[in-house]
Amino acid sequence: MKVLQINCVYRRGSTGKIVWDLHTSLQARGIQSVVCYGRLQDTEESNVYKTSSEFAGKFNNGLSRLTGLPYGGAGAATRRLLKIILREQPDVVHLQCINGFFVNIYRLVEFLKNSGIPTVLTLHAEFMYTGSCSHAVDCEKWKTGCGNCPQLHAATHSMFLDRTHTAWLKMKRAFDGFDRLTVVSVSPWVQSRAEQSPILAGKRHCTILNGIDTQTVFHPRDCHALREKWGITDEKVLLHVTADFKNPIKGGQHVLELARRLEKERIKIVVVGNAGHETVFPKNMIDAGRTENQEELAAYYSMADLTVLTSRRETYSMICAESLSCGTPVVGFKAGGPEQISLGDYSEFVDYGDLDGLTGCIRRWIGQKHSVGASLAQQAGQVYSKENMCEEYVKIYEAITAG
Repeated sequence: MKVLQINCVYRRGSTGKIVWDLHTSLQARGIQSVVCYGRLQDTEESNVYKTSSEFAGKFNNGLSRLTGLPYGGAGAATRRLLKIILREQPDVVHLQCINGFFVNIYRLVEFLKNSGIPTVLTLHAEFMYTGSCSHAVDCEKWKTGCGNCPQLHAATHSMFLDRTHTAWLKMKRAFDGFDRLTVVSVSPWVQSRAEQSPILAGKRHCTILNGIDTQTVFHPRDCHALREKWGITDEKVLLHVTADFKNPIKGGQHVLELARRLEKERIKIVVVGNAGHETVFPKNMIDAGRTENQEELAAYYSMADLTVLTSRRETYSMICAESLSCGTPVVGFKAGGPEQISLGDYSEFVDYGDLDGLTGCIRRWIGQKHSVGASLAQQAGQVYSKENMCEEYVKIYEAITAG
């Protein structure tokens, strides 16, 4: 069997690491594996192909802002990708996160449908069933065809045109009649929404949790060096990990309010991922900056007594899985995916924006790690392991090729 994965990035970010984990796992099992990706670094790895130049990706990004269609264009890069598929003749094509302006999604899906190649589509975000936006938040126009988009710039980055209805129709036409398709959601919340979308309704659906390296990276680690680095002695540590602290949808503003509410308690709030934003943090907060080192990130989780999530919407939450695997409980706002993929005995979630409720959760949970950390890490290490994820995908590959 030969599997060809397509993703925006490779070995970078959450989906890039998932693609690499799956690629190496398949090879270890003696299954032929090919990866095509579009953005960031070049590679000389065998059976791994970058299909778009950075210039082309940036050009297509700019063009999409004028046309209002973020998932079209990319003509040359799409032709290159289709040639690789034709040459490799895979038994299964696995579409991961294919935004990023490196491929014409409509043309790729039509090609796979017309070629009869068994295809797996993993929904890491919402755009494949909304037609435009990665996070629909509270809008439900994706259920009826979109148009007159209430969050046009956030959904499409369009500078002038609202073509969300056109984008919705193009995505629906691409998937109509695609019978050899299995849709995998990364959380039950995503699966429920995908099944409601006219774009993906009636397809085969299932859920597979994203996997992480719980054996060599995300497990309880020594964190004395970090405590010394930041001058943390006997204070409790509340950790907030974010991709963009300033982005309102990620909820950094709520963390600042939590700091104000907790300023008289012996709690230090450590923020990892602020990306150099010039945010004025109060005295009980530490700006630890970004880290690209997974072991260091795991040490931050291990140092924390509690991790807090403040996003408005998440389809999954790698932060939740990583924290729990390091033996650190999680509290946060209900955001869709996190409250469904977390371990209920070691986490608590309140309605979005309920800062009184979240403050209460923090006070209840921040002293419990010493009694639950070991059992939590052991259970989470199994539930979120990349080995489990890979095993579930192989079962799907075998099922769809056998049929």
